[in-house]
This record gives sequence, C-alpha cells and structure tokens, in this order.
Amino acid sequence: MNKKRILALVLVLILVLSAMAGCTGSNAADTSGNQDSNDSEENTALVEENTENEAETLIVYCGAGLRKPMDEIAQIYEEKFNVKIEYSYAGSAQNLSQIELMQEGDLYVPGAYSYYESAKEKGFTENAQKVVYHIPVIAVPAGNPANITCLADLANPGVKVVLGDERSAAIGKVSQKILEKSGILEQVEENVVAKDATVNEVLVHVSMKQADACIIWEDNVSGVEEVEIVEITEENNMIKTIPVCVLTFSEKKDIAGQFSDYLVSEEGVKIFEKHGFKAITE
Repeated sequence: MNKKRILALVLVLILVLSAMAGCTGSNAADTSGNQDSNDSEENTALVEENTENEAETLIVYCGAGLRKPMDEIAQIYEEKFNVKIEYSYAGSAQNLSQIELMQEGDLYVPGAYSYYESAKEKGFTENAQKVVYHIPVIAVPAGNPANITCLADLANPGVKVVLGDERSAAIGKVSQKILEKSGILEQVEENVVAKDATVNEVLVHVSMKQADACIIWEDNVSGVEEVEIVEITEENNMIKTIPVCVLTFSEKKDIAGQFSDYLVSEEGVKIFEKHGFKAITE
C-alpha cells in the first residue's frame, strides 16, 4: 500500500514538473520572439536614419585651371553641409561637349563667361552667377632665359611659345584673341611648339623649360617657383569672368543652387583669392 502511494506521488511530481517546464519554454519562446521583433525594429530605424543622413552628390563640370580652389571648396562644403561634390575637370569646351553628350549633371563652371553663353544658347542652362576674374598673363621659366618683357616679344624669331588649344581650353581661345587684337597672331603662331588641351599642361611645358613662354591665367602661376610672370598691358589684355550655372537637366536644382550661392559668397570668393584669383568689385 505504501509503495502504491509513493508511486502515485512520484507520478504527480513528474506531471507537475513537466507542466512547469512547458510554461517556461513557452515564456522563453515568447521572450525570444519579442527580442527578435525589437531588434528588427531598431535595425529598420537605423537604416532609415542613415538614409536620411546620407550625403547628396552634385556633379560639377569644371575648368581644369580651377582645380586648386574648387578642390578646397568641395572639402569644406561637404563637411559643413553634408553634400558631396564630384568634379569633371577638363578644358571648358571639352566639358561643354561632354554636357551635350551626357545630358546629365548639376553645374557648369567654365574658365570664361563665353562658355556659359554657349551653354545657354544650347538650352543647357538659364542663368549664371559671376564668381571671380580670370586674368591672362605671360609665364616664363624662372630666370626668364629668353628675356621676354612684353607680348610683342613672343613674336621674336627663335622664341619657343606654348599656347592652349583654342578648340578645347578657355585660355587657348582668349590667347588667340589677345594676339589677334595686338596684331601679332601670325608671327607668334610660327613660334608655337605645342598647343595643349588644358591650362595645366601649358604650365608644365614652361615650368620644365620646354618652352620660353606661354599665355596662362595668373592664378595658375600662384605658388609655382619654377615660373615667373610677365604682365600683359591693360590695353592688350582681355580679362575674363568665371561663371557658375545650374544645368537645366539637374534633378537637384535646389541643392545645386545652394552650391552656386556658396561659390559667390564672401567665404567662397576668399578661397579663390587665396589661390591667386581676383574678386569682382563691381
């Protein structure tokens, strides 16, 4: 009889323990499920937050000679406003051809105002803001071995001259007009040993003493010890204006417009001045 009671008690105890284990398992499963749900919600919130804070990107077609100030501006602008700036550096005419071919991008910053006017005629932009002046000068190797003192000296026999290609670079186009205005274009053309697609390539020839002189933007020579400047007289020179314009097919016109405003702001212009450009005072 005692054995039967003991056996009955054991069976009851087993049933109670089994029931408790089932409840615990159920609660654990519920807790695990709730935790998974909470983790999922937190991850979704993080993704949404990162997406909201992800930097916008602007594509800017920019004259090759503007690289120094524009690179600095891009770095500062991204840090301040969380907007990435991607540049396509090339000669101004090359950039215009690329814009026509691609039909995409956000802004155009050529080396002279005439390229903006061409872009406007083609329907690529509607208006522009003036940023800074672009001033042509004569650049010679340090020491001025050919003794170049003025524009007319570029026509002297035996002088090796490098110019920008008028078909692709803003400096090439303006150089041709300056020489034509001075009445020495044909004579200087006889002395030309190279025509380059970008102003940076023109500068390399002179800094490496592969040429006696070139016509280049004053700002390009800023900080270059291997090169000296010979100024072009005001009556012979053709000072240009650098514009910035928002492209009509930009899908981020508001953000592009804000970047355009920054370039012409006091802060933006000071960066250009730091690299040898002249502020517009009118």
